[in-house]
Amino acid sequence: MNKDDLNEARTNPDFLIYLEAAMQNSIKNQNIEMMYEILDTMLVLDLQEDKIDRLYDEILKVASLNLEEKLKKNELLKLEKNDFLTIRAFYELAIEKWSNSDFELSKALFFTLANSIDDNFLRKNMEVLLVNLSKELDFEYFYEEFVDKNELEAKEEYGYFITSFNFEVDDFLENNQEFLKKEYENLKHLIEKKEIN
Repeated sequence: MNKDDLNEARTNPDFLIYLEAAMQNSIKNQNIEMMYEILDTMLVLDLQEDKIDRLYDEILKVASLNLEEKLKKNELLKLEKNDFLTIRAFYELAIEKWSNSDFELSKALFFTLANSIDDNFLRKNMEVLLVNLSKELDFEYFYEEFVDKNELEAKEEYGYFITSFNFEVDDFLENNQEFLKKEYENLKHLIEKKEIN
């Protein structure tokens, strides 16, 4: 969409009525996939912040129920369908909390996710973030200093996550074991039904 298309969509009353109805319908049906489609549209069009916030709150409610159900069954989240959107929702929340210097909540979210997903690559990348949170690095500083912005992840399923760094992930985790162990010890109660490898 170019600037004119965006402006046309943003000011088209029929489209805005349709979007509002779709939003209400997605909330009513607790359809996280539809909610995210609408949320992404609203963000691109830069629509009312209060509606965006309300929709995101609803996404988090559905994601929380999905995660809770998985933990109860001792199952892991997969990078597909509703599971993927659950991971995305908590990941985005964790980044937001980190950006606002809420290190403790961000750590809790990344820790829970890292131990609830069926994907070793993404798990390791979340542990990298956990270590940097443990050091209480400012998110902007971390992003500018350590994220390789030229190296975008080729696999589409990782597109919403920070997975490219200017260091070797395995070496970094090996060299920061003490930070990781400390956080696992402090946060293990969050996933006590799960086994820590």
